[in-house]
Amino acid sequence: MDLSWQAYFTLGITAAVFITLQVQRRASTDILFLGALLVVTSAGVISAEDAFAGFANPAVLTIAGLLAITAGLRTSGVLDWLGHKLLGTATSEKQALLRLTAATTAASAFLLNTAVVAMLMPVVVSWCRRRNISPSRLLLPVSYLAILGGVCTLIGTSTTLVVNGELLQRLPEGVSITGAEPLGLFELAAVGIPCAVAGSVFLITIGPKLLPFRSGIIKQLDEQRREYLVEMQIQPDSLLAGQTVEQAGLRHLDGLFLIEIDRSGHIITPVTPNTILAADDILVFTGAVETIVELEQLPGLLPGVEAEFRHHPERHLVEVVLSRKFPLLNATIREASFRQRYNAAVVAVHREGERLEGKVGDITLQAGDTLLLQTTSDFVGTYRNSKDFYLVSSVEGVETRHQAKAALALTLLGLLLIWLVIGSLFHSNTNPLGITSPAIASLGIAVLMVLTRCLKPSDARNAINIQVLLTIAAALGLGKALSASGAAQALATTMLSVAGANPIWILLGLYIITVVLTETISNNAVAAMLLPLAIEIAQAGNINARPLIIAVTLAASLSFITPIGYQTNLMVMGPGGYRSRDYLRCGIPLAILMGTCALTIIPRVWPF
Repeated sequence: MDLSWQAYFTLGITAAVFITLQVQRRASTDILFLGALLVVTSAGVISAEDAFAGFANPAVLTIAGLLAITAGLRTSGVLDWLGHKLLGTATSEKQALLRLTAATTAASAFLLNTAVVAMLMPVVVSWCRRRNISPSRLLLPVSYLAILGGVCTLIGTSTTLVVNGELLQRLPEGVSITGAEPLGLFELAAVGIPCAVAGSVFLITIGPKLLPFRSGIIKQLDEQRREYLVEMQIQPDSLLAGQTVEQAGLRHLDGLFLIEIDRSGHIITPVTPNTILAADDILVFTGAVETIVELEQLPGLLPGVEAEFRHHPERHLVEVVLSRKFPLLNATIREASFRQRYNAAVVAVHREGERLEGKVGDITLQAGDTLLLQTTSDFVGTYRNSKDFYLVSSVEGVETRHQAKAALALTLLGLLLIWLVIGSLFHSNTNPLGITSPAIASLGIAVLMVLTRCLKPSDARNAINIQVLLTIAAALGLGKALSASGAAQALATTMLSVAGANPIWILLGLYIITVVLTETISNNAVAAMLLPLAIEIAQAGNINARPLIIAVTLAASLSFITPIGYQTNLMVMGPGGYRSRDYLRCGIPLAILMGTCALTIIPRVWPF
């Protein structure tokens, strides 16, 4: 098949984006896709109107609304209350897993799964600490269960919304393509629920044999207290200056060990009980969160990296997990200037269940790192919904909540579900943004959250992840370029020639391609890019497009094999102390099981 230069050009640009994302793992996905879209638009492959239609896509608007709604549920305390009720009386790991299985899959069917995982993480870690159980036994299952629940309904995950948004934008011409109609609210349940049940059984029965048990953390630190590298500086007016380590009471600290002293760049190690302390000495400890709280009570000791923080009389310790959108990834803690940017001082760092060697200020920040911050009392409320962090949790257990608004927020959530159900019954294909659409429903409830003060306007803005929305919108535009240039049709013809006349082989090939790409780059972008290919294959092969669309949707949503394949997988990596091999060990068999279930059910429910 002869291809136009536009097709070759678009394929080349798309390939360049994928290769860049593989070579440069920390590359900004939204910037890459936006750049690619601008290039193909400037070259005249598609018009500017078509290129940027994705920014008004119903999926983008729906996701923005749902992000704000889940922020309101978190801020009002609804999600935390439900989480604590869930595990409050559980007495064993198995009992906790059973409760988490039912609750997580059900909740993530109607809430974005990233919000569900963010809510459950601190609850699970706190419960594990009390029960002397490693969080690594439960956190990865929570991520997987949220992913499984997300494919049961249209609004459970952003990926299904992206697919539906693209189908909506193809109206009214899309109705002429068999199977290319928009998705129903519960249409995916026919395959999603069986997959969720099979996956849940796997995680309950086989999963515990594959999950790691980070016993080293528990043995070294009582009640699952993480090991940290900590720097504290002796102030010039401190009474500790001139005393020995023994006299200062730093010899037999519970859970802390003084490993070295940095004196004007000179390292003193090992530190003996008779070592004399001096003003401006930086004391380097290893230890646990609860003991660090006690250490800060000693007069004249302040965080070593940012001593200026002493001007804040009220001290609050907060744990945060850095997201992939944290603006200073790959910078050292000293370069990040936490005091100026977040009004916080970094007290300690934890990565993948291991103590980091070296000085705190020289540690290079990575996505998934857990930081212990000394900050002000309003930090949790200010940054709880920030895109910079996957998790923001108060170590001391004091977090601001608008508890009086919890009942109202829960009522608004119920109103959203009723609106969506009614909308699915009366939705019009000729008006994808009518009052019955998911986009209008989610945005309407989000506005009500703000008007009723369940959510502050600033929290609503912080909750809306612009990078995610830009990636989706740009990927949708690039998908249009693949279709308009003829590249998608050429790829479809190639797949048909390889697979032959058997549509099952086409379904299998498309599913595998989607899974492989999803595990390495943005799942939303993959769905947006491969949906046009699925429709082109259906048209070229004169078959029903529905099974291919469902296959792309599920394969792009069910990501278990790598921590970067899905955001929730990366969210639990730091707090759970997981390594990449843990995802492979548990994720590969689960992915095979899900693929088997999906490929068995899809052609039976949606025949070719």
